[in-house]
Amino acid sequence: MCRCLEVSASGYYGWEARLPSDRQNDNNRLLTRIRELHTDSGGILGAPRMHEDLTIEGETASKNRVARLMTVAGLQEWPRKKKRGQKKPPLLTPPGVNNLLERDFMALEPETKWVTDITEIKTGEGKLYLCVVLDLFSKLVIGWSMHHRQDRQMVLRAVEMAVWQSQGRGPVILHSDRGSLFRSGDYQRLLSKNTLMSAVGHCGDNAACEGFFGVLKRERTNRMRYPTLDSAKADLFDYIERFHNPRMRRRVAKYDMKLSTVFKPSVETR
Repeated sequence: MCRCLEVSASGYYGWEARLPSDRQNDNNRLLTRIRELHTDSGGILGAPRMHEDLTIEGETASKNRVARLMTVAGLQEWPRKKKRGQKKPPLLTPPGVNNLLERDFMALEPETKWVTDITEIKTGEGKLYLCVVLDLFSKLVIGWSMHHRQDRQMVLRAVEMAVWQSQGRGPVILHSDRGSLFRSGDYQRLLSKNTLMSAVGHCGDNAACEGFFGVLKRERTNRMRYPTLDSAKADLFDYIERFHNPRMRRRVAKYDMKLSTVFKPSVETR
């Protein structure tokens, strides 16, 4: 065999008796944890978010190292599907309501810019509609509501939940598309009552909320088959409150920690 491989006998026996290096042992340990996190997430974590979770746990491995180990192990995130469709003509904007967001999705503080929208989930008992309110600063789903009918009460419940969870710091821009539910009188009165500034625009202006729905469907609902409405509700609750929101809170905490480090005085003065 040594002649076929063109190696010396001493070299072969040295390789066979050689113990794994410290680096290899650390890679094996790290890969074991990567497999556990990948399995717990349902196979949806790619290298960037895997590196984020490992960093939170105290690991010091670089993103390239995590990506290399995942590639060797055959682990990858769930692929996204390309979707093409025809654009719908924009609806009329309610009188006195302007597009205050103007596609500026950057929020420097919480409770300054919110977006809301509705999506549908297919089940064995028909469609389930989900309405969410998303804070553009933290990307947290601060309000949500589900119903088998797409009515204005579902939208009102989602906004009321967001208002209930807010700290009431001041007026908030709440952006939506021009759907009839967001143009109704009950919806506009609810916003006025809670010092929310209605911002209605074209559906293309609501890309932040559509992006959340895209990730939700790619990572969870498109991979599932829901026999009942209740099973879909339970799974959506699990994704929002046990997967998405905790991850966003960790990101906000990490961001706050960076800011506190930047603004910490280098020399204490008395």
